[in-house]
Amino acid sequence: MSKTGTTKANKFDLTRGGILSKLMLVSLPLIGSQIIQMTYNLTDMFWLGRMGENSGMAVAVSGSVGMYLWLSMAFAAFGARGAEIGVSQNIGRGELRTARRLAQSSYTLAAALGVMFAAFLIIFRVPLVGILNLTPEVSRSAQEYMVIVAFGIPFNFISAAAIGIFSGSGNSGLPFKINFIALGLNIILDPILIFTFHLGVKGAAIATAFAQFVSAFLLTAALIKNKHRPFDTFWPFVRAFKEDLRQIARWTTPIALESLLFTSLAMVVSRMINAYGTDVTAAMRIGSQVESLSWLIGGGFASAMTSFVGQNFGAGKWGRIRRGFRLSFYAMLLWGIAVSFTLFFAGGVLMRFFMPDNELVVGYGVAYLRILAIGQTFQCIEGVAAGSFRGMGKTMHPFVVSAGSNFGRLIVAIILAGGPMGLSGIYWALAVGSAVRGLWMLLWYIHYSKRLPREDGHLVAMASI
Repeated sequence: MSKTGTTKANKFDLTRGGILSKLMLVSLPLIGSQIIQMTYNLTDMFWLGRMGENSGMAVAVSGSVGMYLWLSMAFAAFGARGAEIGVSQNIGRGELRTARRLAQSSYTLAAALGVMFAAFLIIFRVPLVGILNLTPEVSRSAQEYMVIVAFGIPFNFISAAAIGIFSGSGNSGLPFKINFIALGLNIILDPILIFTFHLGVKGAAIATAFAQFVSAFLLTAALIKNKHRPFDTFWPFVRAFKEDLRQIARWTTPIALESLLFTSLAMVVSRMINAYGTDVTAAMRIGSQVESLSWLIGGGFASAMTSFVGQNFGAGKWGRIRRGFRLSFYAMLLWGIAVSFTLFFAGGVLMRFFMPDNELVVGYGVAYLRILAIGQTFQCIEGVAAGSFRGMGKTMHPFVVSAGSNFGRLIVAIILAGGPMGLSGIYWALAVGSAVRGLWMLLWYIHYSKRLPREDGHLVAMASI
């Protein structure tokens, strides 16, 4: 591999060496980063759940606005996934200057989209919160909370793009270390701002936004100066090339639409659940964070597969792609089974950790987790298949699966909620929908993978696929 435009490629070259060791090299830090992202949310939930009689409202505010932060990730995907796919495929081909150019364009695009989304939340905060069907008191606090967290969104977008650049190059360990530092800062600031300065839910928002700024600053500095940076030179905020933006759009528009549609439909379901009261809302928010044990870990493995498959796709190493998929599938299968058992049998313990003084919320949360336990294994294996598709630049396939299954579960949720099942009918629709989506994605990838060349060769061999 040519070293023009890059540094020390050998350690992070995913096209050579033991497959399991390379997968672990990329996936473990990415999974760690996903756990850190989950811990950000859980840290807020943990401290807000200890605000006494205001705990239910505080958790409802944080969780409800969190839906829009989740929505923002659809737009962050343009920079993050564009960098991940572009860098991995071009490094695999040995086209390192192209990889760097796509990385810089993705970074610039991410920063611009982050600023625009933050402005959108601030300007339209009143109608956006109104969509969620919250009580007047919760709604007022949610609007204040939204303004504060919006200031952290541009930095979160920049961090996502930087992580995509590092991951695509095979080095996901450095972003994990930086995210760990930012998480530690958030953990320290949360109780200080919430209780010592009596800022309540606003304190949690300030702590998170500041930690996101620190993460973006350190990741950018690492791209420019760190000895393990992917490229010898990297310029943030340079003008993006039109051809790069078009290529990034081709890769990432289905991914962004998938995330946007998924979150939008989830917000509709959330509105239905909010109608049952603040305690049910708080229980669902905490339960969703606990459930993220499966989909965040699955997401980390999906990103690892995108990088692994991307580099080997660029190098035309089809045998490594097949073996890497099998190893990842079995790993996520075991993890999904473990999460399912945990949610079903230990839901009460997990809920009381975050809401020790509100048994009503705990009861609602346990019911939610036990039903959703059936879909966790499928969510985990879905990530492996979806990440493999994306590594080959085939991003439309995961979008079709996600769109079809999520529309289906919304319709089922509306039907069941209107009958005798009520609230539990919504939960069953979510659980069965997750199972259908994961199984559909897996079977489609298995069918598609049969068309891959049997012998290693040049990328041109994939032109007709």
